[in-house]
Amino acid sequence: MTDPIQKLREYGYELPAAKAPVASYVPITRSGNLIYVSGQISIGEAGVVEGRLGDTMNVQQGGNAAELAILNVLAHIVHTAGVQLQDIKKILKLTVLVCSADDFTEQHLVANGASNLLVAILGENGKHARAAFGVTSLPFGAAVEIDAVVEV
Repeated sequence: MTDPIQKLREYGYELPAAKAPVASYVPITRSGNLIYVSGQISIGEAGVVEGRLGDTMNVQQGGNAAELAILNVLAHIVHTAGVQLQDIKKILKLTVLVCSADDFTEQHLVANGASNLLVAILGENGKHARAAFGVTSLPFGAAVEIDAVVEV
């Protein structure tokens, strides 16, 4: 497998620092070879990517926000769980929450931002089951939040 960190750089990203929890939860739990990553929002170096899909954001912008959210998931796998990206055996499941206008129905396309990036950097190990939901709001006004189950 190509080095996942190098693949991230090819897509213009660096692995961010893991964000500290802002409420009463832990960012990950681990049971044997499974890591459960708590929901991570669309936040990057410039701050939280805020918006509502179908209102203030389009699908492309939502997909970019989903990429940021999945980068924060990966950051916790590396920095909190102490697992290198190349040691991920399988991304098992993602749950993608998309802040959406009432009539927006393309949450699955927004979620593709995260899914496509995982496959691009992890290859077959990045393919996963997934659910994508539209919600009326997310913490800090974020456009996207993603949690994950990962086998290492």
